[in-house]
Amino acid sequence: MASELNKLLDVVIQQDASDLHLSVGLPPILRLHGRLRPLNHSVLTPDDTVAFMRAITSEKHQQEIKERGGCDLGFAYEKKARFRVSIFKEKNSTGLNLRLIPSRIRSLEELGLPTTVIELLNRPRGLVLVTGPTGSGKTTTLAAMIDYINANSDCHIITIEDPIEYYHEHKKSIITQRELHADIGSFPEAIIKALRMDPDVILVGEMRDLDTIQTAITAAETGHLVFGTLHTTGAARTVNRMVDAFPHEQQEQIRTQLATSLIAVISQVLMPRADSKGVIACYEIMISTPAIEHLIRENETHKIISAIQTGAKLGMVLLDDNLFKFYLQKKISYQSMMEYAVNPSDLATKVQEYAKEQQAKFKK
Repeated sequence: MASELNKLLDVVIQQDASDLHLSVGLPPILRLHGRLRPLNHSVLTPDDTVAFMRAITSEKHQQEIKERGGCDLGFAYEKKARFRVSIFKEKNSTGLNLRLIPSRIRSLEELGLPTTVIELLNRPRGLVLVTGPTGSGKTTTLAAMIDYINANSDCHIITIEDPIEYYHEHKKSIITQRELHADIGSFPEAIIKALRMDPDVILVGEMRDLDTIQTAITAAETGHLVFGTLHTTGAARTVNRMVDAFPHEQQEQIRTQLATSLIAVISQVLMPRADSKGVIACYEIMISTPAIEHLIRENETHKIISAIQTGAKLGMVLLDDNLFKFYLQKKISYQSMMEYAVNPSDLATKVQEYAKEQQAKFKK
């Protein structure tokens, strides 16, 4: 069965698919350019998926699956590629998702991030959040940021990941990569211990609970550049999500801490291109200013949208404005734009107004 899995992984690599889904009762399915594509293969049985699971897991992982109903791990397929693997139990059978990790860390320019984001990476301290839904490319963006710092600054970079996806080599910086459950027990514990390791930069793979958020903010306040991720879309929602993780009586204090420590929120989505094969990332970028600090401190996050619009000269942009720009450039379809929009009705109106303007110009 290992050879059968190898054939499937070769197809993933050859077609540059993002994911391979292996579920009982279905043939193997690829996610290709954002869409699910079943392979011409027999339907998988419970024995098939168990054999696939055993081919890539250790006894420790198999014990974790028995006890917890699943596990996550990083998996190297020969020297061809690395995969992030999620194994889970469902309806008394085993399922797998294997996500292809690109072999090369892409540059910030290749990802379409503006120079204003690169300037943030030279800050000595503060909190930078990269947010978006699952599969939106957050890990790829963070890897590019860490690689930039690694290549251009003499820092000690510590990453805390679950699992490690991109392997970084030491360049101008020292880079220490710690994997949850293999090297350290939890995100909060890993951040606290990282502070004793003379770090300059700390990457927190996922800020999934109150303790992790609290320790990450503290690390940013105490003179470190901290990167983290959340599964939110938009800067205002990200701030609200972090504050709402705390009990009501602590929220005012957290707003004050966030106002002083937050440098930027980069929110992204990944969607199929309309002008060529592949996918394209679209960003919302909020860079903290005295005005935004005030809005966070005073619990007026609903006004952050206006602050981003007026901060265009600083490199800020709203997700919907970027989507509209990509649509006009024919990089994405109308359907994709509306699917990923924060306010689709506003965008629909904007498209109609733009069409009227173009008609008026044509008549002249």
